Amino acid sequence: MRLTGRNATVARIETCGLVAVIRADSPGQLVDVCRSLADGGVEVAEITMTTPGALDAIAKASEALGDHCLIGVGSVLDPETARAAILAGARFVFAPTLNTEVIAMAHRYDRPAVPGAMTPTEILTAWQAGADMVKVFPANHFGPTYFKDLLAPMPQLKLTPTGGVNLDTAADWLKAGAACLGVGSALVRKDLIQNQDWAGLTALAGKYRNIVEQQRGGDR
Repeated sequence: MRLTGRNATVARIETCGLVAVIRADSPGQLVDVCRSLADGGVEVAEITMTTPGALDAIAKASEALGDHCLIGVGSVLDPETARAAILAGARFVFAPTLNTEVIAMAHRYDRPAVPGAMTPTEILTAWQAGADMVKVFPANHFGPTYFKDLLAPMPQLKLTPTGGVNLDTAADWLKAGAACLGVGSALVRKDLIQNQDWAGLTALAGKYRNIVEQQRGGDR
């Protein structure tokens, strides 16, 4: 059966295995950033609402890149922001916290909702509220073994870590059962962006994608 709408978007995020978390000081180069990441195999990018002019950046990136890079929104704290970002072109909604109204708003527009949670109770509450995936944030305080502990009694969960994911830890998170990885400054490096080293950014993205493929047996 061919997946469509929200389910197809979730499947694409999981297939990629990586979400680039972009917290930029300026929106000016975000199209180049997202294109470079996608060229390296990281074709899912989350533009956070903490970025100045985030809605305009989402709109421009979505229009310029189309299906080459799946553009979504992050750091969403309320349903009004989720709606504005979706209307601007966001294909998915990530949040650092659990707000069930954000989940409902995203689903109203057939967009995946990935709220943030930390404790087992919060994570299960988010899942039962309809989350398409749960972002464990900040994940670096517990590490990959926390995912193993969570998934043992709750194997139905789809978890993604944000915080503490880099080239040294990415494989461990995947081995622990992460559905995909949220990677911020360790991937979206400010020095590469400031120097407009798009080839360097593409090469770095390729290193992360190779880790995903190696951990999944190279079957993708």
